[in-house]
Amino acid sequence: SGMVMPNIGALIAFGFLAALFIDTGWIPNEKLNSMVSPMLTYLIPILIASTGGKMVGGDRGRVVGAIAVIGAIMSDTSITMLMAAMLMGPLAGFCIKKFDQLMDGHMPAGFEMLINNFSAGIIGMLLAILGYVVVGPVMSGILAVLAAGVNILVSHSLLPLVAIFIEPAKVLFLNNAINHGILSPLGIEQAKEMGSSIMFLLEANPGPGLGVLLAYCIFGKGSSKESAPGAVIIHFLGGIHEIYFPYILMNPALILAVMLGGASGVLTFSVLGAGLVAAASPGSIIAILAMTAKGKYFAVIAGVVVATVVSFLVSSVFVKRAAARDEEQDLDAAQAQMKNMKAEAKNQKVEVGQDDVAVAIDKEVAVSDIKKIIFACDAGMGSSAMGAARFKSRIKDLNLGIEVAAAPVDNVPADAQIIVTHESLAQRAEDKYDDKEIIEIKNFLKDD
Repeated sequence: SGMVMPNIGALIAFGFLAALFIDTGWIPNEKLNSMVSPMLTYLIPILIASTGGKMVGGDRGRVVGAIAVIGAIMSDTSITMLMAAMLMGPLAGFCIKKFDQLMDGHMPAGFEMLINNFSAGIIGMLLAILGYVVVGPVMSGILAVLAAGVNILVSHSLLPLVAIFIEPAKVLFLNNAINHGILSPLGIEQAKEMGSSIMFLLEANPGPGLGVLLAYCIFGKGSSKESAPGAVIIHFLGGIHEIYFPYILMNPALILAVMLGGASGVLTFSVLGAGLVAAASPGSIIAILAMTAKGKYFAVIAGVVVATVVSFLVSSVFVKRAAARDEEQDLDAAQAQMKNMKAEAKNQKVEVGQDDVAVAIDKEVAVSDIKKIIFACDAGMGSSAMGAARFKSRIKDLNLGIEVAAAPVDNVPADAQIIVTHESLAQRAEDKYDDKEIIEIKNFLKDD
């Protein structure tokens, strides 16, 4: 997600160009349509690879990552090398980082620029050759196998069954891996041939989660009922699907609701021929409608509505049953469990605290010196953005002159004095920023 999310704007730009100017678009234009294919074949993989390279190897990693992925792209320009970019970018960053570590203290004075430039060029060239000879063909083969599997599901009318795997995977925080790593590359290939693809709707459909949240709005109790309406807005309009995961963790039987809702939605999409021209990210109804192919609005909306209704009806049974048994539904505990699961899914350290009191790590900053506070998460666009907005509103009337913003934990602005991040990312931030005060919290939205 750290590689893909910062470049979603490029995917959206491609989506709009395709929706408007391809042969089956709203206003077909042969000259403007000529931008669509190069953007997909070259620009987006290079952006993703360069971002991955920078995450691992800094600015030099960014350059080498962009060079490296060209080899994979040119090995087969008939497919979009998104998966190759996700591999080549971090690999390039790792290689240049290790080279710099080996050369540290051994570089002759006056030759720094020469060695730095030539090392980046030579390592980039070697990785580009590796991409052309090995990585590109391997990724082409993997994509061919995945495409064949999808074709089997489609030809046997079994595509709705993918919801059985996708919906639980979302709650286990594998949604970005599935969506951007598997479904998007398949969808892009289908969209190139047919103008749109159902693959872009399989994970992004907000209907299953919306049904769960609506059930809590009507039949829930306590803090879960009070917080559900706000979660509906964040989920359905904002596209932050993570907001409904804790509600499922409170009552694990609800996984059946999202599975059945997701399957019903996919079945509706399939029967009515729904499709998007590009990935809708985040999974907001606004983004989905913006990426909907011409003439497919009814099919897309119908699939979302059906998924919502089915999920709501099934969720209502379990939510009402829990309320009838007078069970205490601890949203805070579920959110804490969700954060730990997310950290474990990313192989990050999980520390269980005794309370929600913020903990300061490393350098303490005088209040008078605080000019910028950064809320940091993996991509800097989801939970941290909501946390930053909430904190900004809390201090607005104090007129402190402090800027509050969100950023990826690996790319915090140099002029920030304080970083607020989830406890699972605190050690990562501490290792990277020894000149800033680190505040670790358990929940971006509900940590006093």
